[in-house]
Amino acid sequence: MAEVMMNEMEGMAARLGIGLSQVDLDSIRLPPGEDFGNKSEDDDVFQEDNLEFDSGFGNIIVVDNLPVVALEKFEKLEGVIRKIYSQIGVIKDDGLWMPLDPDTKKTLGYCFIEYITPQEAELAKEKTHGDKLDRAHIFVVNMFDDFDRFMKVPNEWAPPEIKPYTPGFWTESFVQWSPLGTYLDTVHRQGAAVWGGASTLNWLMRYAHPQVRLIDFSPGEKYLVTYSSHEPSNPRDATRVVINIFDVRTGQVMRDFKGTPDVFAIGGTGETFSLVDMKSLKVENVMDFSWSPTDPILALFVAELGGGNQPARVSLVQIPTKEELRQKILFSLFGIKERDIPIEVLELENKNDKIIAFAWEPKGHRFAVIHGDNPRPDISFYSMRTAQHTGRVSKLTALKGKQANALFWSPAGRFIILAGLKGFNGQLEFYNVDELETMATAEHFMATDIEWDPTGRYVATAVTSVHEMENGFNIWSFNGKLLYRILKDHFFQKYSKKYEAEDQDVSMLLSGQDREKRGMLKEEWDKWVSEWKRLHEEERLERQKLRDGEASDEEDYEAKEVEVEELLDVSEEILPFEYGQE
Repeated sequence: MAEVMMNEMEGMAARLGIGLSQVDLDSIRLPPGEDFGNKSEDDDVFQEDNLEFDSGFGNIIVVDNLPVVALEKFEKLEGVIRKIYSQIGVIKDDGLWMPLDPDTKKTLGYCFIEYITPQEAELAKEKTHGDKLDRAHIFVVNMFDDFDRFMKVPNEWAPPEIKPYTPGFWTESFVQWSPLGTYLDTVHRQGAAVWGGASTLNWLMRYAHPQVRLIDFSPGEKYLVTYSSHEPSNPRDATRVVINIFDVRTGQVMRDFKGTPDVFAIGGTGETFSLVDMKSLKVENVMDFSWSPTDPILALFVAELGGGNQPARVSLVQIPTKEELRQKILFSLFGIKERDIPIEVLELENKNDKIIAFAWEPKGHRFAVIHGDNPRPDISFYSMRTAQHTGRVSKLTALKGKQANALFWSPAGRFIILAGLKGFNGQLEFYNVDELETMATAEHFMATDIEWDPTGRYVATAVTSVHEMENGFNIWSFNGKLLYRILKDHFFQKYSKKYEAEDQDVSMLLSGQDREKRGMLKEEWDKWVSEWKRLHEEERLERQKLRDGEASDEEDYEAKEVEVEELLDVSEEILPFEYGQE
């Protein structure tokens, strides 16, 4: 290429009568941005791929709490760590470094692992942090980039800044989170409202539905369902039911159903949400059903019938084809993310045991089962994670003879409450599934309800009996320490269609009266504060005279430590003394 260009230049110079030997080619400079039609070969290299390189260390993790071993065991430990973490992502060549103490020639109890991508590093942290290497060593995994943030933590604690209160959202009935936590819905007399935001809750959309009673989100948070029922003024007329389906983002009514409870499913006119094939899906004795959060699959639960002659079963039905994908007699586990939806059959040691309760760990791979026919059933814990990560069920432990009939996992996993509600008089056992040990046992007599807070730090137990025996609630820490105990009369909900309309009218009146009363109280308080400030200012000169001319309202005090001795009692006692005794 260079030879061709030189030949062209020599030919042009000969035509113009210029001797190239007299020209300093190195001194030639083109105007900025001009190439005169001759592109640099380097441009092709730079434009070939628009690559962005991460200058940080987001693809490196630090695995702590490893065994401290001598050189003879170094290769074995390194091989174990490499085997575990190479299953999650591709480790770079020489990407595993386990430093040694220069004096003892032993490992320091931690290592660095460098993956190809930051996504692999994040996944490795998520999947292995908190896992056990052995009984004495539990992985503590951090991103390398996090250490810069850790180093900025001050050595001395400082109280957090107290921000002034700013009014937020409000509701006239109840609030409800969407399934993925994106929205918070509030319920009002005129309809529902949705709030959201990354740092603060802001109003997003209103959904008009007068006297709405119930709301619910679709699993993917795309739709909002609102429900109301209205008692007729004429006792001979039927109750009127209204169901609206809204698009969450636009607030548009996608479909409405209006009518009596027997015919409201016919619905109104609309372009979507029509009855599939104009036929219902008929399955007898269905006790419960649930949609798959990600796929158009419906899970149906049919309870045990005929005293055990017809066992309970679960069916997976594809929608809209209504094809039954799988049916299995309980007790089995479906792997719906795997090919052909394989079934893992779990057999209890005693096949005649009755299943009393079952609960998955919300964020994890474990589940718990209460089973047995005795007044004190057994509780078994299982895991879907094994050393080979094949999704096989393995039993962790079994607790024998527990006074429990309900299971309540912490939203964050790891901790669970084994509860004996109602007939068991509120027996509570706070259990750590990671350590397989009981943290505390307690009792909330006559407890009927248990609810964790979303962070998993606190839990509430409540008695909401209509008989009003010990009604109220307790607040506990996650490990079973009682923090608060509140007894409250009328702490229950009892519904009566006859008085619902009247209750709403009274509620509206009381809400207005309460707001007016609070406004009056605030106005009185502001007047009192203003009057106090005025008197305080008027008496300033008098206070100054009393302080010998000192203008400040504050005094400087010097703290002194004074020791006081006080004679409490004096007594005399004659001691015997023998001759020769010293």
